[in-house]
Amino acid sequence: MSLANVNKTFTQYLFMRKALFVFTLLTFCIPFCLLAGARKDKREYYKIIVYHYKTTEQKQAIDINNVGVFMPLANDTAADKKIYIIMPVKSLKVLTNMPAKLAQNATYQEAAKNYMDAVYNNPPFTRMENLLLYAFPDAPLLNLPKLSSPKAERVYEFRSYESPTEKLFRNKVQMFNEGGEVTLFKRLNFNAIFYAEVIAGSSMPNLIYMTSFENMADRDAHWKTFSADPEWKKLSSDPVYQHNVSRPEIILMRATGYSDY
Repeated sequence: MSLANVNKTFTQYLFMRKALFVFTLLTFCIPFCLLAGARKDKREYYKIIVYHYKTTEQKQAIDINNVGVFMPLANDTAADKKIYIIMPVKSLKVLTNMPAKLAQNATYQEAAKNYMDAVYNNPPFTRMENLLLYAFPDAPLLNLPKLSSPKAERVYEFRSYESPTEKLFRNKVQMFNEGGEVTLFKRLNFNAIFYAEVIAGSSMPNLIYMTSFENMADRDAHWKTFSADPEWKKLSSDPVYQHNVSRPEIILMRATGYSDY
């Protein structure tokens, strides 16, 4: 099987997976939400898939259409290159039922056959990660950013905050919600896409959030304003919220040309 065929088949596989994802969402989530109209918890889940790759051919095989797809700015020089795919999910039932739905879909199985049967010495990626997140109470839904600059100039900032203990992790989550950090970001127009706690991942306990900017200069100006804001100075110096982050990870990204946001 040639690499070109693997790429073509994997593209078909991803298209079918997205289509079936939307179908499953309509089948399971919307009726559930309608029947449970009185349900107070409207918080979304997010599934993040991180593909690791080395070659241009692998990148072409991983690319996916019509969802949030981002690449770190450091990809150009990194040996371990990555693609981040972010999908909002209204219910865990969508995820748990998806494998069975895919297994029953003959068109999907045919389109994905060559990709799934790729040989060990010609894989379409070097490794993949899956993360499952649960949106914050004060930011229950994913928001599309309101940006006017060309997509190629926009900067997306993906931040993961790890905490030394589970108690301190809950403290940092509280700082974002009851403490007012989410509200502060909104007031300063950070164009946040989501804020969420990681409920399944490799760096727990941690939370992840993503902000967006017109360009790098806009990003730097926002953080300068944030650092000098009296509300942030008061919040960050509050004895209640000390030592709740042990390892921050900051990844600056660009959206792919076909990313939804």
